[in-house]
Amino acid sequence: MVRAVLLRAEMPLTHLLPAPLWERLDAQSVLIFIAGFLLVADYVKNRAPKNFPPSPPGVPFFGNVFHVDPKEPHIYMKKLAQKYGNVFSLRLGRSRIVVVNGYKMAKEALVNQADAILGRSEDPVFKRINKLYGVVLSSGYRWKQNRRFMLTTLRNFGVGKSSLEFRITEEFKHFQQAIQEEQGRPFDPHFLMNNAVSNIICSIVFGRRFEYSDQRFQEFSGTPREVFCNLYNAFPTIMKVLPGRHHVMFADYDKVVEFLRTEIEEHKKHLDPAAPRDFIDCYLEEIEKRKEDVKAEFHEENLSYCLLDLFVAGTETTSTTLRWALLYMMKYPDVQGKKVQKEIDAILGRDQPPLMQDRNSLPYTNAVIHEIQRMADIIPLNQARQAIEDMSLGGHFIPKDTAVSINLNSVLFDEEEWEDPSTFKPEHFLDASGKFLRRDAFFVFSAGKRSCVGEPLARMELFLFFTSLLQKFTFLPPEGIEPSLDFQKGITRVPVSFKIRAIPR
Repeated sequence: MVRAVLLRAEMPLTHLLPAPLWERLDAQSVLIFIAGFLLVADYVKNRAPKNFPPSPPGVPFFGNVFHVDPKEPHIYMKKLAQKYGNVFSLRLGRSRIVVVNGYKMAKEALVNQADAILGRSEDPVFKRINKLYGVVLSSGYRWKQNRRFMLTTLRNFGVGKSSLEFRITEEFKHFQQAIQEEQGRPFDPHFLMNNAVSNIICSIVFGRRFEYSDQRFQEFSGTPREVFCNLYNAFPTIMKVLPGRHHVMFADYDKVVEFLRTEIEEHKKHLDPAAPRDFIDCYLEEIEKRKEDVKAEFHEENLSYCLLDLFVAGTETTSTTLRWALLYMMKYPDVQGKKVQKEIDAILGRDQPPLMQDRNSLPYTNAVIHEIQRMADIIPLNQARQAIEDMSLGGHFIPKDTAVSINLNSVLFDEEEWEDPSTFKPEHFLDASGKFLRRDAFFVFSAGKRSCVGEPLARMELFLFFTSLLQKFTFLPPEGIEPSLDFQKGITRVPVSFKIRAIPR
């Protein structure tokens, strides 16, 4: 008996202690614990700073990604502004973005505090497309130097000057001939319009135009410009390995860049420093001049993406606006015939090509062009800026490195700035005496120090092409078809495919 007691005394007492926590938890409890831990970690990591713009409730880890309408994000954001004010924030996966609505707040951000938001947010989508090179999506010293060079070089090749009018007028003759070959039959103007507008950029960048039948040019100028941002920007690591249309989009952009690199190589073979032929020659010369200025990053890689900026911004936006113009003229035949064409006939007749100096003599035509731009609203959301310093907007604190997006749609349709903004009304741009009226809230090209580089070129192309088209043709829809103002999503707000009949006048 004594031996048994001694043996029991020598036995370990672990059987009398409770089992470790992980042995007592079942699988369900472990999952609940992990989920709770991740939720707390997500909240702590993504907690907004004090006095940050308010945000609608979101889904853990995803935030508001799935709440944003991919087709009309600007409309969703205007609705949020009614509840949260004209300065609010959204959480998109790992990051937060401040959204600015309405003319007053947009002007405060883009103009009055322009120096505070000169940066560009490093969106994973655009980082994949162009490595954040070029002018549109770059920041800092590199952006300043390349933007200055681009503006100067474009001016030297006639942008904003009468010398470029001749190129546009000559290109219109090719465009007019291509339209006449349709002989009044219904046709889709998309590719013809793209080719005509793209050739203006080609004349500046490559020093030559392309025939519309050129297969290589067709593939280049017709490349889709779609951008699928929300999910990829929120979860780039995951989206890189998942199948989807974003891979097609990246491949399309890669084709354009490869085309541009080929052109650069051809230019290098025949480069004459004493006689630069075009933008590419000038940039290649600048590379040599700025070798010591490493931070400016004048190199061939940057050149290829500067060219991409020029073609996407300089072709897609103007071409799309002109397609909207044809739609609106078919939708409003009285504006087309009884007002625009009547004014053109009275001032220019049917044979005198329009010049930029004629704008003052064609106030109604000019007003119609501006109203089409406002209503078409082809870039509803400004590409996100980045605060390069702490700033305050609308009474809210926005820390350095925060992405800031301006809802340009809310400016162009601001009820405090436009009477009946949802109605197509050229009178928005006319005073009581019928003279053209400039409007401060016309933010089609954005505003401030990062406004569109190609604005002077776009204004010239829109006026000369539109006026010439209405001078030479009357545009009608196919028999029995009502013109539709529906649109499809992409990098720009583009009309759905449509056909027109162009009747020579």
